[in-house]
Amino acid sequence: MSQYLLSVYYPEGGTMPDPETLAQISANLEVVNADLRSAGAWVFAGGLYPPSTATVLTPTAGEILVTDGPYVESKEVLGGFSIIEASDLDAALNWGRRMAQAITVPIEVRPIQSE
Repeated sequence: MSQYLLSVYYPEGGTMPDPETLAQISANLEVVNADLRSAGAWVFAGGLYPPSTATVLTPTAGEILVTDGPYVESKEVLGGFSIIEASDLDAALNWGRRMAQAITVPIEVRPIQSE
């Protein structure tokens, strides 16, 4: 089994769905997460606070520069992630498809390098 990162991307500055839609998205995601757990594919998952809460540490001239805010300006931001185990990329993509359908935003699937 290989591990994959499923990254959840949201539009930067987008409006939050209404409470009813958000509740349905949460319920849909919980079904996918329950299925991941049942299949033995779930490793870890989490949501992230907005990019405005980030702190960036940049090495410069032997020191570390500390700045507030996101590292890059973009139209989409990383809003959450899941680490899963899958037999191959096709299996990981199937989980990614289910997640994208459940939460209605883009999902990026990337293999995690092993040692």
